[in-house]
Amino acid sequence: MSTVAQKLLTAEEFFLLPDPGGGRQQELVRGEVIVMPPPEGLHGATCVRTVHRLSNFVHAGPGGTLVCNDTGFITERDPDSVRGPDISYWAKGRLAEIPVGYIEIPPDMLVEVLSPSNTTKKILEKLREYFAKGVRLVWVISPEDRTLTVYRQPDEGRLLHETAKATGEDVLPGFECRVSDLLP
Repeated sequence: MSTVAQKLLTAEEFFLLPDPGGGRQQELVRGEVIVMPPPEGLHGATCVRTVHRLSNFVHAGPGGTLVCNDTGFITERDPDSVRGPDISYWAKGRLAEIPVGYIEIPPDMLVEVLSPSNTTKKILEKLREYFAKGVRLVWVISPEDRTLTVYRQPDEGRLLHETAKATGEDVLPGFECRVSDLLP
């Protein structure tokens, strides 16, 4: 039996692929396309509440760029990886303009909202990529467990329950809300 090596895609080639349809999403992981099921309702509602809180704060205060809906940014090159966190934030002045295509500059902060299809292994892999690229703060929200885990490095998170206060630490100084405010 002969095997044919699959051509690894670059971020630029991945950008040109057609939408997979059916609400499915794609990420590029070391040159290979990974197709994911569409997010479920609890995931979407949590994203909306979280981006609403963060957006109100960012636009009233420090400024910067906040994007959602799995906007892709390049986490690795050669072979390329493009990840789409649920919410990403760049401090004022760090992202001069939003490019057509994927963003090369790592966000200062990002938020991942867990879905039933997420595994601990997949999330840890993403965290390692994010921090290796230069992300400073990651929130992983579990709507089902009603928790938020704060990461400043990939292998060490601080678990907050729904009555705890989440803050933007030194990335979004002055931001705070209860974890429950981010949950439907």
